[in-house]
This record gives sequence, C-alpha cells and structure tokens, in this order.
Amino acid sequence: MWSRCCNLDDGAARPWRGEMIAVPTGVRVLVATRPVDFRRGADSLAAVVREELRQNPFCGTIFVFRSKRADRLKLLAWDGSGLVLFWKRLEQGAFRWPPISDGVMRLSASQLAALIEGMDWSRLFAHDVARPLATS
Repeated sequence: MWSRCCNLDDGAARPWRGEMIAVPTGVRVLVATRPVDFRRGADSLAAVVREELRQNPFCGTIFVFRSKRADRLKLLAWDGSGLVLFWKRLEQGAFRWPPISDGVMRLSASQLAALIEGMDWSRLFAHDVARPLATS
C-alpha cells in the first residue's frame, strides 16, 4: 500500500490518512453476485447492469462488481454528469462476497463502506427502531 499521496494544492507529498469514501445513507447499493471480466470499463459495465441485471445504470444506484479472484472490486455509479468507475485491489487477503449466483444483492451504505475497507460487511446489521407515536 502506498504510504504517501500528493496534495493537489501545493504538490507536496503528505502522509495518506486512509479516509474512507463517504457513501450517503439511504443510497441504493446493488452487488452483482456473479464475477465479471475485470477488463470491462464503465460503458461495458453499464451494459451489464442494463442487460444482465435488468437495472438502469443511470439512476444513481451504486453497482458493485467482483473479480473471480475476489481480491478486486469495481463500483459503477451515475453522479448526474457522467459515469463514475471506482476500482480497488486488496494487497493481502480477499473481499468478503456473497455466494456466487445469478442476480443482485442489496447492501446498506455502511455495509458498502465496510466492504470497500476489506472488512466483513455481513456482520453489520441495522437495528429495528420503533417509530415514536408522539413527541414529548
């Protein structure tokens, strides 16, 4: 892993702090459970979303794709002005993935953040909170 990155303000190298990519709460996240060819780019993955997953790649949903080796992932999303493609490879170990099958699986924003960090996202659960009946 790189231990330094470039600060765009002055070009000086700064230590990388390991900040996570922030995923807004409530964003729809879908994982393609079958591995894809990782030579595919944004347009090709958008075609996979449309033709194989039967979803709209331009609706703001984050689509997650896995490699056969399970140590790489790609995220595809439409941000309103273009397709965004994020790629990550773990230097050690593998991402925790759902069983390989046809179709998609939904994740929460916090589960996606854990997945990107290489953590076991399947251990994160939302608590059911009763809706208040009245204000105090």
